[in-house]
Amino acid sequence: MMMSRELERYPGRLIAVEGLDGSGKSTQLYLLKRWLEMKGLKVFFTEWNSSLLIKKATSKGKKRQLLTPTTFSLIHCTDFADRFERQILPLLKAGYLVLCDRYIYTAFARDAVRGCSRTWLQNLYGYACHPDITFFFNTPLQVALGRILGGRPQLKYHEAGMDMGFSNDPYDSFRIFQGKIFEEYLSLRDRFSFIEIDGSMNIEDQQQRVREIISKSIDLPRYRSRTIG
Repeated sequence: MMMSRELERYPGRLIAVEGLDGSGKSTQLYLLKRWLEMKGLKVFFTEWNSSLLIKKATSKGKKRQLLTPTTFSLIHCTDFADRFERQILPLLKAGYLVLCDRYIYTAFARDAVRGCSRTWLQNLYGYACHPDITFFFNTPLQVALGRILGGRPQLKYHEAGMDMGFSNDPYDSFRIFQGKIFEEYLSLRDRFSFIEIDGSMNIEDQQQRVREIISKSIDLPRYRSRTIG
């Protein structure tokens, strides 16, 4: 296995969610975060492509449509590396429950569709550790697409996979691109022990399932914040 760090040596726990755009994963992670916080637990949230260090460079490259698939992948890896070293790893060492809205598997799926070598991608992220729990929200492609396309007046160039030449129509390109990403996720599911959540269930039932799994897998009282006084 390509991962070089052993997560077990850190007192914190790492929980990640993966799935297509529109799968409902972000909503479920937000609800989980609020639930854990209401229990008084030490929680930290981070999301994909959010490092302030390289945000301007990423935005500029996307706007000018200058990014090759390899450059695109390297930029996102730099973003992740910055967050991993500055946020994720220190907080795992400090005994936090770290919640990740997308993890390295997003790169494995998206960048493979863009033509990057799967072996190269796994080596590129070889410094990262596996989460304790990775939820994969398996939402029917048409449901996920309907949520995204119904809520956005216009798709972004890279979001729609227009750089791949699937179609000149951004909506057709988006459907093709997301379909290929979905197939990549299915190939990763068993290899990396994703816990599958049926994204077609209602929000409450999904959240109940997520909480049950978290409660059974993690000794939650261990992560209570200490009060002073």
